[in-house]
Amino acid sequence: MTAPDNYAVFGHPISHSKSPRIHRLFAEQTAQNLSYVAEDVPADKFKASAEHFFQNGGKGLNCTVPLKELAWQYADCLTERARLGKAVNTLAKQSDGLILGDNTDGIGLVNDLTVNHHIELHASRILILGAGGATRGILAPILEHRPSQITIANRTLDKAETIVHEFADLGTLSSSDYPSLGHQLFDLIINATSASLSGQLPPLPPGLLAPNGCCYDLAYGNQPTAFVHWGIAQQARKSLDGLGMLVEQAAEAFYLWRGVRPETQEVIALLNEERGSPTPA
Repeated sequence: MTAPDNYAVFGHPISHSKSPRIHRLFAEQTAQNLSYVAEDVPADKFKASAEHFFQNGGKGLNCTVPLKELAWQYADCLTERARLGKAVNTLAKQSDGLILGDNTDGIGLVNDLTVNHHIELHASRILILGAGGATRGILAPILEHRPSQITIANRTLDKAETIVHEFADLGTLSSSDYPSLGHQLFDLIINATSASLSGQLPPLPPGLLAPNGCCYDLAYGNQPTAFVHWGIAQQARKSLDGLGMLVEQAAEAFYLWRGVRPETQEVIALLNEERGSPTPA
């Protein structure tokens, strides 16, 4: 039998990662002969580890916290969405030996929102919490759907203003600190901060969610995050975490590597079942 092609996810920490399971499920589903493992790689070891991986036959890497900006610097060439996001979560060795950097987070989020949960982005009012790399990674694919407005809120206003300036050519964007959000209403509120990982919330004023509005946390866990609970308390039509985004961005990386697009909904359903949470309608 032919030896499998080698793929991996690098991160620090990484033991919690569901990516090996997801890609093995994709490989079984699509009859692809590949190996996918998780490796704990701190930031100061990333470049040497990536070079070793690709020099020893590795075909593709996923990169998660805290390596996405380093992967962006490491890549020989970038997709447009990776260039704009200044972060890379997927590296792929090309036939000419060059390493392509891509960011599949944004399209993964958009697919989960629009395809899996039927949440309309076009002409919607969107609030994104946080002005870090996660926000940069999702903005361009969201803006392709032409929302009426995106507001980026952050504790440090100038960081939000910087992102608004960099993405201004792609759509209508504004910046805000949290207290100044005031009495605005939003159809979709996306938490792109890391607050949920420590059970915290950004300091949000009440009354931001429009009737029939939805909430989405990029973070995920075996239990609902603090932001998911906040959305439920705000009577969101749907208050979701990022497990679906995780699977969808993995599917986009898999397609980049293998040229085959796996079905995602059965994988999302399985992972939700394993964590004791029903697949949201």
